[in-house]
Amino acid sequence: MIPFNKPYLTGNETHYIEDAVKSGKISGNGKYTQKCQQFFEDKYGFKKTLLTTSCTDALEMAAILINIKEGDEVIMPSYTFVSTANAFVLRGAKIVFADSKKDHPNIDETKIESLITSKTKAIVPVHYAGVACEMDTIMDLAATYNLFVIEDAAQAIDSFYIGEDGVKKALGSIGHLAAFSFHETKNIISGEGGLLAINDEQFINRAESIWEKGTNRSSFFRGEVDKYGWVDVGSSFLPSEIIAAFLWAQLENLDKIQNRRKEIWENYHKNLKEWAAKNEISLPIIPKYATNNAHMFYLVCKNLEQRTSLIEHLKKNDILAVFHYISLHESPFYASKYEGEPLKETDRYTDTLVRLPLFYELNFDKVIEVLIKSAL
Repeated sequence: MIPFNKPYLTGNETHYIEDAVKSGKISGNGKYTQKCQQFFEDKYGFKKTLLTTSCTDALEMAAILINIKEGDEVIMPSYTFVSTANAFVLRGAKIVFADSKKDHPNIDETKIESLITSKTKAIVPVHYAGVACEMDTIMDLAATYNLFVIEDAAQAIDSFYIGEDGVKKALGSIGHLAAFSFHETKNIISGEGGLLAINDEQFINRAESIWEKGTNRSSFFRGEVDKYGWVDVGSSFLPSEIIAAFLWAQLENLDKIQNRRKEIWENYHKNLKEWAAKNEISLPIIPKYATNNAHMFYLVCKNLEQRTSLIEHLKKNDILAVFHYISLHESPFYASKYEGEPLKETDRYTDTLVRLPLFYELNFDKVIEVLIKSAL
């Protein structure tokens, strides 16, 4: 069976974990945490980064930082993972869902302005499949209406946005805050793990306190205060050094991992074009303002029946392909709370999108061969 995903190990993960354990400092914010955070700040230009135990935690920190409270409204796509919404629901916000684009599952930036009210506090674009949302429009709207932008960059490591001015910016460096994931299904992994990227300096000091359970412990260890105590709300968002050590082994090999994933993505795209056109299946597109980090290769079938047939066909040939998100606005938890218009594109992706296996050691030739020989 070819699995949907298989975590790739570089070979140094256990070596660095052993080093972290022997150091006697395994509770977090030690050598490997700091190496990882410095890597992101140096490579992508984030003003400050903090490792977290998950992308979910990074999003929850962002919700706290912008002081989300009961009655606030947050605009985001419905076609996303539940963590995107939960982080704000937990603070009492009302989620206002926007539809996806016709040619991409990302949020349709042209639908956002009509959803903004006096209660809107933030826009949360999700860079689906690591492909950038149209950030110039989103940032312009945020500036016009005095809103925060929190990029859900869970899938978007090492991917970029090319603005109207031609400047190439790393995803996660554009909004006020951003959240990344290192879950085992992502390009760069630590089993579970995440990162909060801070681009607005007003949030830096407070973020450290929230990260350290609401204390000024980090300032104390830097010698900035003579004692530390409880100064804010917070939680256990800081991961252990064991997670950070694993992640560091991955980051050292980021270019190698990315090059291999892009090779697989390009082979899928090149070899499935004719087959896809014949079967009225859409392949993923990369807009002119975006780069491709090869996080995911997906197909958009013409209807639910075709997708079901395709998944079953692949499974019979020992290949595991999966569908993705169920529209959040139609979920059992939120359906009764949703007051907006029908989100036709979102629901279409819910019924028709299928993800093909994509991981470092994948035998993509077999997947392509099975697909091309399929009778849909």
